[in-house]
Amino acid sequence: MKIGIIQQTCSGNIEDNKQKLASNIRTAAQKGAELVVLQELHNSLYFCQTENVDLCSLAEPIPGPSTEFYGSLAKELNVVIVTSLFERRAPGLYHNTAVVMERDGSIAGKYRKMHIPDDPAYYEKFYFTPGDLGFHPIDTSVGRLGVQVCWDQWYPEGARLMALQGAELLIYPTAIGYESSDTPEEQERQREAWTTVQRGHAVANGLPVIAVNRTGHEPDPSGQTNGIQFWGSSFVCGPQGEFLYRAPKNEEIVEIIDVDMKRSENVRRWWPFLRDRRIEEFSPLTRRFIDKEGIEAIDTIETIDAIDAIDTIEDIGGFIFARVWL
Repeated sequence: MKIGIIQQTCSGNIEDNKQKLASNIRTAAQKGAELVVLQELHNSLYFCQTENVDLCSLAEPIPGPSTEFYGSLAKELNVVIVTSLFERRAPGLYHNTAVVMERDGSIAGKYRKMHIPDDPAYYEKFYFTPGDLGFHPIDTSVGRLGVQVCWDQWYPEGARLMALQGAELLIYPTAIGYESSDTPEEQERQREAWTTVQRGHAVANGLPVIAVNRTGHEPDPSGQTNGIQFWGSSFVCGPQGEFLYRAPKNEEIVEIIDVDMKRSENVRRWWPFLRDRRIEEFSPLTRRFIDKEGIEAIDTIETIDAIDAIDTIEDIGGFIFARVWL
């Protein structure tokens, strides 16, 4: 499959950003893209650098003006587009939502960002309610897409749940960059960690990964920090974590990457991680932390489950015995 990724800077003018994206999407389609992936919250500047209730006015309903805009492009160009929007679900209730537009202009599905950060210059908890749609792939004409958003990319559980439901690609629209007070060495460690953890998802699940980040410097409107230098570096890797493409840090790009969708099958045959998972031992993963109290709680639950299982077997056995006796 030919996949187009668009890494670009954004300005404070939403209409200009959308028209710039439209031009880049057309370029990607002309180069043969079947699927085009955009960066996180691409319509605007990354507004979460400050806490400002007035910025909630940037949110819009889904369906709404942006889904109509990108849906029209998808239909015109016969491509599937992964967008990232600030969703207004109800007055005072907002989500950071990825919306996938089908080739016919319809909404194929949406995913609401589950993990919401709250760090200096990334005050997303002020704006976004955690997602409530779960981790479910979105079926499209180009395949089953495991779409998540930015901060989700640091968590292996979401990637695994997508893979277990048949996702054929893992996709992460992103907005992440450097804190100016960090040393160059620390900045580079963070960028490489961001890349490495997602390549790990590819390896662990035997699936290609697409991560699309924005680039450029965006000032902090409050002046409390020096703003964010988004580190670009958008990439596509194969099911063994191998780079198929990696963008520069500071350049805008429209790139087409040809991904062999049959390769995942072969890799999973060589490395059958899904076959060998000890799923009966993973229930503790649903706990926040496994300390002494956590272990005692798990033991109690397992004991109760064992008793329930014995009671069930006895009930079934008694029923069978009664049937035979009669």
